[in-house]
Amino acid sequence: MSERYQLWGGCFQEEPSGVLRRLNDSLKVDVRLYQQDIRGSQAWARELYDSGYISDVDYNAIHEGLKKVDVEISEELCKYGRLNDKEEDIHSVVERRLLAHIGEAALRLHTARSRNDQSATDTKLWMMDNLQNLLDEMKKLIKVLVDRAETEIDIIIPGYTHLQRAQPIRWSHFLLSYAWMLRDDVTRLEEQRRRVSCCPLGSGALAGCALPIDRVRLAHSLGFTDVTPNSLYAVGSRDHILEFLNWSSMSGLHLSRLAEDLILYGSQEFGLLRFSDQFSTGSSLMPQKRNPDGLELIRGAAGLLLGDAFAFSCVLKGLPSTYNKDLQSDKEILLRSYDKLLDCLKVVGGTIITMKIDGAKGQASLESAMLATDLAHALVRKGVPFRRAHHIVGTILRRASQLAVDLRELPHQEYTALCPEFGTKEDLEKLFSWETSVEQYTSIGGTSRATVNEQIANLNEWLLKPC
Repeated sequence: MSERYQLWGGCFQEEPSGVLRRLNDSLKVDVRLYQQDIRGSQAWARELYDSGYISDVDYNAIHEGLKKVDVEISEELCKYGRLNDKEEDIHSVVERRLLAHIGEAALRLHTARSRNDQSATDTKLWMMDNLQNLLDEMKKLIKVLVDRAETEIDIIIPGYTHLQRAQPIRWSHFLLSYAWMLRDDVTRLEEQRRRVSCCPLGSGALAGCALPIDRVRLAHSLGFTDVTPNSLYAVGSRDHILEFLNWSSMSGLHLSRLAEDLILYGSQEFGLLRFSDQFSTGSSLMPQKRNPDGLELIRGAAGLLLGDAFAFSCVLKGLPSTYNKDLQSDKEILLRSYDKLLDCLKVVGGTIITMKIDGAKGQASLESAMLATDLAHALVRKGVPFRRAHHIVGTILRRASQLAVDLRELPHQEYTALCPEFGTKEDLEKLFSWETSVEQYTSIGGTSRATVNEQIANLNEWLLKPC
């Protein structure tokens, strides 16, 4: 390979030290943006040509040469998984290879362009190309949750607050609670993607472009919907990266909470779920172990995603205006968070679609004390003020504890002696039904069959809409 090619250095007499190069060189990271760098360069060459600053001969040479560079890099990455070029970044690699193909015409490509606006454009293009993958994977996960909710709507399990058994709910209702969280994540990322579609190219190093190019035409040729309105802002802002990292940390948080619930439900103490071999691991010592390591790794990844968002906030917080080399870390942290979240979404989806639920165990976990609220509601329907009804049922719970029986076994006279509004024995017995309990929650968002089916229908309708 030829001598290291640099886009700068005319006034320097010495090469950068090896240790500085190790810290400075970013090719191992930004090589993933080579297609975006080439697309941006092709569009820039076209704009220079349309504006009359390069000849048609030079433009055609640049355009065809960049296509050759694209094929070259693609083949090398496919074969070796890396580039062995000595250059510091992908911009330098592309320009050196272009120079090797077409000669001096390549030296005209960077006219009036800076790596500052070039790099910012490459990153935004990469995000526009790849954020859809996260949206697609998240919608697949939502679909998995919705499909299971529809199939398993008859399963009733304990609902928990403070990790204590609280009220009966449909298993489907639990699954859909996470589907709605993830639906909001999709909506937020769609909003972000619209803000990313604002092209920095043509902003130069900081002051703008000295040539009267058409930035709007340039932006549209690259698929952007708008242009950045201020050149200082264009090259110095990384809000779109930080917003994505914050979004990733929130999405990771949601996946972590879902993972924690599934881990608990899959433990022997709960016994509600069994995970497939594909998404479980074993112990090197204990043959009987079936560990939910995938879910645990997702739980841990949420902390790393949060850490990335916080770390990049710290990078940005004290920077002066326009471009500073601190910003070079944007791509490393963006790509790391993107990769981690995409894998997490796939693992959660695979875990849920392959796991088995023990509906009988879920029902066996229900206990009559979880119907205490139902007893209070029954009194309210007969005119007893809720606060008094709450106190009466609390007293009944204490009495049942004293007699070492559950609410269903407590004699009917114990109820009516305390509050005649409990009615007949038959009226009371009707309250001790799990199906009756969940079916009373018919308001929007409740756990009755009708409202759960309504949620399923609404989510299925939303899933059909294109992102």
